[in-house]
Amino acid sequence: MNASLPALFADMGDRPDAPDFRDWLAAIIEGSDDAIISKDLNGVIQSWNGGAARLFGYSASEAIGRPVTMLIPEDRLDEEPRILAGIRAGRRFEHFETVRRRKDGALVDISLTISPIRNRQGRIVGASKIARDITGQRQAQEQQQLLLGEMHHRVKNLFALATAIVSFSMRSAATPAEAPQIIQARLAALARAHDITMTAWRDDGRQTAATDLRALLQIILEPYQDVGRIVVSGENAAIGPRALTSLALLLHELATNAAKHGALSTRDGRLDLRISVEDQMVRLVWREHDGPAAVTRGAAGFGSRLEQGLAVALGAAVARDWRPEGLVVTIEAPADRLAA
Repeated sequence: MNASLPALFADMGDRPDAPDFRDWLAAIIEGSDDAIISKDLNGVIQSWNGGAARLFGYSASEAIGRPVTMLIPEDRLDEEPRILAGIRAGRRFEHFETVRRRKDGALVDISLTISPIRNRQGRIVGASKIARDITGQRQAQEQQQLLLGEMHHRVKNLFALATAIVSFSMRSAATPAEAPQIIQARLAALARAHDITMTAWRDDGRQTAATDLRALLQIILEPYQDVGRIVVSGENAAIGPRALTSLALLLHELATNAAKHGALSTRDGRLDLRISVEDQMVRLVWREHDGPAAVTRGAAGFGSRLEQGLAVALGAAVARDWRPEGLVVTIEAPADRLAA
């Protein structure tokens, strides 16, 4: 390849002021953002451009004459003999991704292109190496894999939860005609929880802001909201994506039961919710007033399944008190696990 390089500049050869083609090549190499290095067949560095100085931290005077292994981490020293053997055989290495060590000891992900260097007689006398920093690309790939893994996990969980909702709703419906309505309402609550999760995350995978308990309650209770009918007071608490789905479904189940059997099923019924945070514990007290007398219902309902899920996932506790004036539900969970 080197023997053909002068042909690239043949058109300039007749100009008296035309520089030697080697001057052009030197300018191109020195101006490159990539690290461009040459070495002999013993792996000793022969040339070192500005890109190499910026990438690896060594000046040309510090690098030239030293073995290229000074850049190779100990666990990758076996790469150099293989590369030199390939170069001696006339092999070219393209986009060889590896890791090298900078002068300050930091490791950097790079993509290498390595080509044989031949003398005028065509004999291989060394190698040229072009190294490009791909740290950002690697980080982006790792982030993408992390997001894909998280998405896969979430999709599996959502399908499993949707299947459980359909199965349990079919069994618990009083009549076959009631089942589709129950399923639709519960799946709609699941979809709302999913929407909240998505709006809480940026395109690059980072949370924009923690979803909070007040916002979640507002969304869940919006269909039942009349002026003064539902009051939310007290403090607030952050909710992370792992807790969001289960908590949203549990709150939806409480709201649905209140609308069917409790305070929200009557004109004068009221719902009072108070949030408090003390000793790193978040407490939500759900208190129904002025509805039908609270009647204990079976403990094996869908809400109980959700409570068990919260207990396992978050270390949460849910207590129900069936008072004559209305149901009181207390939900407690560690603040750090709720926000995770």
